[in-house]
Amino acid sequence: MDSSLPSILLLLIALSIVLTLGQSSTIGVQYISRLLEIQDHERAPPSVQVAAAYGALQRLLPSHSSAFEFRIISKEQCGGESCFVIRNHPSKYTREGPEILISGVTGVEVLAGLHWYLKHWCGSHISWEKTGGVQVSSLPKLGSLPRVHDAGVLVKRPVPWNYYQNAVTSSYSFAWWDWTRWEKEIDWMALQGINLPLAFTGQETIWQKVFQKFNISRSDLDDFFSGPAFLAWSRMANLHGWGGPLPQSWFEQQIVLQKKILARMHEFGMTPVLPAFSGNVPAALKNVFPLAKITRLGNWFSVKSDPRWCCTYLLDATDPLFIEIGRAFIEQQLKEYGKTGHIYNCDTFDENTPPVDDPEYISSLGAAIYNGMQSGDSDAVWLMQGWLFSYDPFWRPTQMKALLHSVPVGRLVVLDLFAEVKPIWVTSEQFYGVPYIWCMLHNFAGNIEMYGILDSIASGPVEARLSEKSTMVGIGMSMEGIEQNPVVYDLMSEMAFQHNKVDVKVWIDQYPARRYGRSVSLIQDAWNVLYHTLYNCTDGAFDKNRDVIVAFPDVDPFFISIVHKRVHHNGKPLSRSALMKSQTDSYDHPHLWYSTAEVIQALKLFIASGDELSASNTFRYDLVDLTRQALAKYANELFLEVIEAYQLNDAHEVGRLGRRFLELVEDMDTLLACHDGFLLGPWLESAKQLAQDEVQQKQFEWNARTQITMWFDNTEDEASLLRDYGNKYWSGLLRDYYGPRAAIYFKYLIESLENGHGFRLKEWRREWIKLTNDWQSNRNLYPVESSGDALKTSRLLYNKYFQNAVISDH
Repeated sequence: MDSSLPSILLLLIALSIVLTLGQSSTIGVQYISRLLEIQDHERAPPSVQVAAAYGALQRLLPSHSSAFEFRIISKEQCGGESCFVIRNHPSKYTREGPEILISGVTGVEVLAGLHWYLKHWCGSHISWEKTGGVQVSSLPKLGSLPRVHDAGVLVKRPVPWNYYQNAVTSSYSFAWWDWTRWEKEIDWMALQGINLPLAFTGQETIWQKVFQKFNISRSDLDDFFSGPAFLAWSRMANLHGWGGPLPQSWFEQQIVLQKKILARMHEFGMTPVLPAFSGNVPAALKNVFPLAKITRLGNWFSVKSDPRWCCTYLLDATDPLFIEIGRAFIEQQLKEYGKTGHIYNCDTFDENTPPVDDPEYISSLGAAIYNGMQSGDSDAVWLMQGWLFSYDPFWRPTQMKALLHSVPVGRLVVLDLFAEVKPIWVTSEQFYGVPYIWCMLHNFAGNIEMYGILDSIASGPVEARLSEKSTMVGIGMSMEGIEQNPVVYDLMSEMAFQHNKVDVKVWIDQYPARRYGRSVSLIQDAWNVLYHTLYNCTDGAFDKNRDVIVAFPDVDPFFISIVHKRVHHNGKPLSRSALMKSQTDSYDHPHLWYSTAEVIQALKLFIASGDELSASNTFRYDLVDLTRQALAKYANELFLEVIEAYQLNDAHEVGRLGRRFLELVEDMDTLLACHDGFLLGPWLESAKQLAQDEVQQKQFEWNARTQITMWFDNTEDEASLLRDYGNKYWSGLLRDYYGPRAAIYFKYLIESLENGHGFRLKEWRREWIKLTNDWQSNRNLYPVESSGDALKTSRLLYNKYFQNAVISDH
């Protein structure tokens, strides 16, 4: 502990604090106070946490690692809560040794303090490598680091926990990670102040050992576990076997990786959240325990309810066997990992609705689920995603209360998963008195779209914490996929330490200089436009943002209702706007919440700033992303022109516009190739690198290709409903998959006009389904490094598509 911090100095710091601290305790924090005490007592020794923080510093800033000294202090020195303190180091006055002293309650707070200093005093920026990485060009040389206020800077957490991940992030983003990539991510977590991350890696190895104790053989589990890219949905009982079976080497490899992940998280002072038993069981368990209450779930998007993949088995939580398996799973994790943070995630009812809505039955289910955890860990706390409350009408107030109150207060914590758009705490009276974590969901399926709601992020957590009888205990990021929209995550991570609402206008004015290492007036103007357009999506409908380029099969219902029927109004072909108005509910038109003309003007400002900023990797990422965004929305307009020409029976114009569309796809692929963050190759190669032999390479690559295109089963002329949900704007994918798929569609449009017959729907489906299957099984290689000049390419495409174009915002 840092006992050298005198009480007088602490008082001075409190009086001269940069941020308004306020009273951070809520009713919810009081409910979890016992668990917080246990976690504090069981945390890694200060020396271990300091050593871990120095390791992260060395990896982040090897040139400046000697400029900082780290210390661990007690909560008492922070007024009873978690905090970090930034001070000028005493040796600063002698021009020798460290320049800045950062103290924190844990290694996470120390690194969060380092990030705070680099961000607010040095104008630096920390992002994922794919989104531009770290900008430290603005960092002064050794011996010249900026001084903070003489009394120091004290920053407290407004709530104890900073949560990270979603149950499906493990597949959309982490599926193929090795330790090198995980080490970078855990460093990133600590620098953002994250202290409550999910830790789901390797759990199949635990399940294998647990189920063997219940007389389930390894071969019985081949049909239970999915392939590596689909484990998230296998864990949630949505599917089984798809993409599998898992080779034994995978189990061995992943448990070793998980132990490294947990060890590093513990070294930083984090509390990893481990999984718990949700009731999902292999089919063979019915034979071993014929009297157990095991039910088969319904179809989850498979074609024709194919039993090979769908309709998994769920053990009723009220069956005594449930608690036995739940206890065995917790105990096996403790045996493997040696310690636990006592928080376990379980989402039994996520997309699995209880069979009856009787409150007593629901309460018994909840109690049994928790008892399964507690029987293995007497201090267990159940962490549950609250997503079910946002979409399933089953969960009316009576049913919600029955579930939430089935567990002793303080032993259940709910993730308000989509709070930036649909905060459940508001409509449920603070989850009826149960502690919850305010989360930003933001991203669905790892899709690449410039999107966000900065105003909601900057105010929502503060409003929730300060609300009457608040039970909020944390703030979190629960995105389905990472490595996109760095501006959103930069602001969101900061909210873990903000006690007051952030003025986004002021914040966004400072963002470009940090992001790129210098301020340019034109780029600042551009970001002001982006703040009011792309990052002001007040309806929050990001899950509808599938543009035409990456969703061509989904024009099927649109085609049937609009094109095939030759919709007319008063004997005249419908205009483009009328076509859109007449679309059926079965077709979700790509979501547009902003003025495309304004965004194109922002792109013009970006390009004009390029000569000064193109050396910045963060700038190049944003430039490619913004150009991609503008072109994707332009593609939607171009597609509607194709449909309008088809309505007018103009085969020549359909052909001309179709060729222009395909040329646009090629141009976008060339653009995306200009930055490492938009390449298909790394995703495929990282999958193959985890394989032990050629057979595994083929299986893993098929998994990787399938997850981002069309997964689950299909027939020759009936496609899976699970297509394009995990789509990506990646170079290689557009050129070799989305482009050819669009070409097939245009070919059948032209053919139907030239031959005078209707659109051959079945033949079209067969052809693009075959294209998909062939592409998924292909083994062709894609680049893992970028090529091309981002600025030149963006400028060229702007001049080609936007300089003289009339862009519609409707």
